[in-house]
Amino acid sequence: MNLLECLVGLALSLTLVAPLIKSSGEFIAKQIQYEKSQSLTVEADRALELIGRAIRMAGYQNTHVSTASARKNTASIDYLQVQKNNGYRGSDSLMVKQEISQGVDFDCIGNTLSKERTKNNLAQQGFLVDRQASAPKGVKVNGGSLICQSLDRQGRIQNTTLMNGIHHLSFESLPANASKAFRVRLEMTDGVSIHQKFERIFTTRNLL
Repeated sequence: MNLLECLVGLALSLTLVAPLIKSSGEFIAKQIQYEKSQSLTVEADRALELIGRAIRMAGYQNTHVSTASARKNTASIDYLQVQKNNGYRGSDSLMVKQEISQGVDFDCIGNTLSKERTKNNLAQQGFLVDRQASAPKGVKVNGGSLICQSLDRQGRIQNTTLMNGIHHLSFESLPANASKAFRVRLEMTDGVSIHQKFERIFTTRNLL
């Protein structure tokens, strides 16, 4: 076999193999995109579950420990507050307050709620979206960071990053007969090609 035959054979081989290489590359790219999409979905579900749990617990009052005078002092407290357009890309923020139950409850970062983690005998949990603090300047980021606001053992507000990839977060109050309902919209992004929207409706259990 001379050189010309070798070159012809190589060209024919590349002609046959090239489509397979292209198909494999496209498959790998789609697989990576699918895995990213699934990861964002899992993160969104986790975030919405934490937000929903906080909304359901907003305004809880422990009848075993609350006194009449304490209830009178807290009667005017806004146990659930939504601030519009004050976060990353115009995202809303949420702050809820509640008394501690007789059981075991957790805040949005998994700390067990206790008397030390209260202010004026109320536990607090908040959710807001901020810019990614760890991202270097000039580097394109995949959205903002979902921040959990909770109280430390000295009753001071602490901010903890729950996840990144948040494009927008909003809270919309809905009309309800027996209790307050909120539509929560969460948009997730990888900063490149994936943009997913999620929506849930949560109803308070302790507020009218």
